[in-house]
Amino acid sequence: MTHAGIAAARSSTTQLAEIIHQVDDEQWDLPSACDGWRVIDVVAHLAALASEAVDPPPPDPSLPKNRERYHDLRVDERRGWSHAEVLDEWRRSTPRQLDLLEAAQEPPGADEPVEVPGLGTYPRHLLANTMAFNVFCHLRNDMLAPNGPLPFTLPEPTDGLVAPAIEFMLAGLPQMQGPELTATVRRPLVLDLTGPGATTVTILPATGPDGQLTVVRGADATTRVHSTALDFIAWATTRKPWRDHCRITGDASAATPFLDCLNII
Repeated sequence: MTHAGIAAARSSTTQLAEIIHQVDDEQWDLPSACDGWRVIDVVAHLAALASEAVDPPPPDPSLPKNRERYHDLRVDERRGWSHAEVLDEWRRSTPRQLDLLEAAQEPPGADEPVEVPGLGTYPRHLLANTMAFNVFCHLRNDMLAPNGPLPFTLPEPTDGLVAPAIEFMLAGLPQMQGPELTATVRRPLVLDLTGPGATTVTILPATGPDGQLTVVRGADATTRVHSTALDFIAWATTRKPWRDHCRITGDASAATPFLDCLNII
């Protein structure tokens, strides 16, 4: 089970709560590093995710199938709310979300597949890593300086915070973009991530016309993409250009199409 995921989600949530106490009204309305969202909108996004986790809405076929557009819609629904209303929703729903994710670490339901619309299907226990990724990424990349506008600091990220986020990203990589990304991998590629959250995996091509990429542990290819895990969180979500943060060894032409296409949500 991914008990490390729930620990990371709780730790990043605690850090976000500490930052929230320091933000004033003017700072809430500053543009975040997430295109089109203010700082308060980033919290509104996390609050919406928490509320939907604890009280899932009924299926609505009219909602956007694209996950990014869906998130924009939920944020837009809250744009008329006061800062206090957004923060109240986040404070009310987030503890319940964390408790549900912790309960999901236990059998018999921990391995039950759960479809996350627009993002793929994951074992229920891995949803804790989804939250760990969301809070960590938005807080450190979109809200806080040097990328975001808030001039506050946090302790340096630890392996315990970063590794669960990376685990979710690698689980989502074969699923989120479907054939678009699959078509870019013709030969195995190694992704070598260093620093906190370090891991080395090989991305294998699909074995059939309707297949997916496969991500396996270890290095089993001559073409390698080298990056820190922290930078991977930024460039693999297209927040930063991969060319500024990656070093390719081997056949660069085999890796470039994949790197140009990758966009983990």
